[in-house]
Amino acid sequence: MMNGQERQHHTSDSRKRSCATEAEEAEVYTGLNRLFHSDALQAILRHIDDGTLSEFFDDWKWIFSFSRKYKWIIVFYTLVGIFGSTLSLGSAWLSRTLINIVVGQQRDKLWLLLGAMLGMTAFSLLLSSLNSRIFTRISIYVGNDIQAEIFDRIIDARWEELSRYPSGDLLNRFNGDVGTIASNAINWIPNLIINIYTFVVTFVVLFRLDSVMAWIAILSAPFLLVMSRWIMRRMKEYRKRILELNSGMMSFEVETFFNLDMIKSFGVFGTYSGKLRSWQQRYKDYSLEYNRFEIRSRILLTLVSTAVSMAAFGYCLFRLWNGQILYGDMTFFLQQRGSLSGRFNSLIGTIPGMLNSAVSAHRIRELVDLPREEHDAQSYEMMRRIADDGLTVKLDHVRFAYSEEKEIYQDLNLSVGPGEIVAVLSPSGGGKTTFMRLMLGMLRPQEGSVTLSGCDGQAVPVNADLRRFFAYVPQGNTILSGTIAENMRNVREDITDEEIVSALRTACAWDFVSVLPDGIDSALGERARGISEGQAQRLAIARALLRDAPILLLDEATSALDTETEEAVLRNIIRFHPNKAIIISTHRPGALKLCQRVYRIHDGRIEEAAPSEADALIPRSDDSEPAMDALRNRAMEQEAYLRKQTAQVIPAPQELPGPENESDWWTL
Repeated sequence: MMNGQERQHHTSDSRKRSCATEAEEAEVYTGLNRLFHSDALQAILRHIDDGTLSEFFDDWKWIFSFSRKYKWIIVFYTLVGIFGSTLSLGSAWLSRTLINIVVGQQRDKLWLLLGAMLGMTAFSLLLSSLNSRIFTRISIYVGNDIQAEIFDRIIDARWEELSRYPSGDLLNRFNGDVGTIASNAINWIPNLIINIYTFVVTFVVLFRLDSVMAWIAILSAPFLLVMSRWIMRRMKEYRKRILELNSGMMSFEVETFFNLDMIKSFGVFGTYSGKLRSWQQRYKDYSLEYNRFEIRSRILLTLVSTAVSMAAFGYCLFRLWNGQILYGDMTFFLQQRGSLSGRFNSLIGTIPGMLNSAVSAHRIRELVDLPREEHDAQSYEMMRRIADDGLTVKLDHVRFAYSEEKEIYQDLNLSVGPGEIVAVLSPSGGGKTTFMRLMLGMLRPQEGSVTLSGCDGQAVPVNADLRRFFAYVPQGNTILSGTIAENMRNVREDITDEEIVSALRTACAWDFVSVLPDGIDSALGERARGISEGQAQRLAIARALLRDAPILLLDEATSALDTETEEAVLRNIIRFHPNKAIIISTHRPGALKLCQRVYRIHDGRIEEAAPSEADALIPRSDDSEPAMDALRNRAMEQEAYLRKQTAQVIPAPQELPGPENESDWWTL
């Protein structure tokens, strides 16, 4: 403990240090620097910028990255706008002179001035049309550029992060927000420059003619500046809230239309109709609330504008009454006062456009900034050279969790190589689809690794580029609208009709496709409308086989098939693709008789079922097929037979006549 003398000495030292610190600060911040670091100014800056100002500049910096490539066109757009504003002001001046000439009955220059005014008006109209054309073209280009980048980023985003956004929200951002950005990205700076130029030039002209009139014309400016900040803040809040409501409503609509079968089958049309009206009610309440704010703001602004207009009108009448100005001068003053006020309002009006674009850009940037999938082109080239001999996929001590509270796998170990077919059993919701996504590299484990290796034994981690060596048939209906052939060619554009038929035969789909009016060229509706769920699954399996990947993943891909068809499809795959590594995710035991190993997912682990346990799961039948080895030995013979049959069913496609020379392509 310190005695009294020590405490006094310690206090004295503390005071000295405090004074020294204050002196140092006083020495560091002097003059303007001291003002900028003052508490008062810092408090004002914190009040102005609550953290959103830097975001605003970042958002607009991102917007300008798209319009930068069109900078010279934007410069031309700006120059044309400035020239057009100059012509408008010149036309107004000629109109003033013309009125004074008519009132004064001076006919010597009447027709000359009238012709000049008409010519300037026509030329101004031409420039306005040209500007409109330029703006429309560039807006389309910028919108397409942004949409193309967003589409590529969404497709290449990591699945786990992307899945947090509802499909309706993605659509709203992809279309609505991009449209808002495209319309403002081009014209914001040009319009700002044009409005400033016109405002300054008009003010200077008025000031040279009558300084009092010039100051009356901008009398409402200080009030509008004060009001603009309040209006800006409310508009930004409204814009953000409206976009959120639109996204939520679009998500609801997409889900509803996607599940019409369920809604109709359960007879819950009234429930969903009520949900729609609930969304509409929320949208209506918020819109009406903002409408009240707009009405109050408009009334206040209109009263101020009317007061300024009356003051200007009264001043002009006073000057006219005293013979200080002519009728043309009065008309010019009042017209340009309105123009000056309108340009100032336009300057203020650019702020909502800026805010709307910034809010939309921020929503788009959330998608752009999503973590992208890992790519490794070198590993793909390495695997491609040895893929014909088959590949092995291996999960080694994998631990995965969607969150700290939701752990799916604790210690996952599995290896499947060429020529092997294994089954993974789990009850519904047991993690089978997560297991497939881990193998595809769509999900990244927190611990352990998922690798691909070839005959040389060299293993590489699974990434987005290595996904080309997988053929995946997910749960549900994945057939797109279009013809059957178009669906098949989604995975390989260069496949022939014969290859399509061969794959359809292997998937036991040719029996129903062959009787369709147009065969493989038969059109299917959205979500394979026109065929059954089981038929859609067989088409999806045929499409996966056309991928010709060394690893085939079937995630409940035969859940809508009867047992006999399910077994026939799997036998055909084994016969005609004996070198594939096949992993079947299922909770149905019907296909287990064809599998070499059976695994169970239980308590976050995967365990191989004992032979006795696996045998107990396999349904018994008196007419069981030959063993696996016999099936594989017959593979080559059966494949050659089917190819011969296929060639007889569908002739080679004939080449369509093309244009005689290259220039004819443009007239097709």
